[in-house]
Amino acid sequence: MPASTETGSPRPAAAKVGQRANAADRHVGARIRERRVMMGLSQQQLARMIGVTYQQAHKYERGLNRISAGRLFEIAQVLNVAVSWFFEGLNDEHEPSEISPRQRMCLELARNFALIDNEKHQEALSQMARALAAQSMAAHPDRELVVEAEERH
Repeated sequence: MPASTETGSPRPAAAKVGQRANAADRHVGARIRERRVMMGLSQQQLARMIGVTYQQAHKYERGLNRISAGRLFEIAQVLNVAVSWFFEGLNDEHEPSEISPRQRMCLELARNFALIDNEKHQEALSQMARALAAQSMAAHPDRELVVEAEERH
C-alpha cells in the first residue's frame, strides 16, 4: 500500500523518489554495458571478473537489480574507470535513450580496434580514419570538428 499523508491521500513525492532511483539504476546499468562493449568484453566475461553469474550481470546492465557500492567499486576497477563515470549524464533532463545505430557502430569500432594486437596495423587504421575525416571536413566545412587530445601516446 502506498505511503499516505495525514489526510489519507497518496504521497506523489515518494513515487517520484522511487522512479528516480529506478532511472539511476538503469542509467548506471547502461553505462556498465557501454563500457563493457567498448572494452570488448562479453557479459559472461564481465560476470566472471566481478564474481557474479551471467544472469546477475545481465540484471545489473538492465537496471533490474541495484548494485551495491562495493560491487560498483569492483566493476569500476574491472572496467578501468572511476566510480563517478557510471553517473555521468544522470542529471540530464531527458531519459537515457536506446543506443543509436551510429553509437553502436562507434562502440563496435572501438572494441574491434582494441582487439588488434599489431600496433602498426592500429596506427595504419588510425591514419586512415584521420584522412577520411579530413576529407569529409574539407567537403563539409560547416561541420564542427571535435578533436580529443591523444591520451594514449
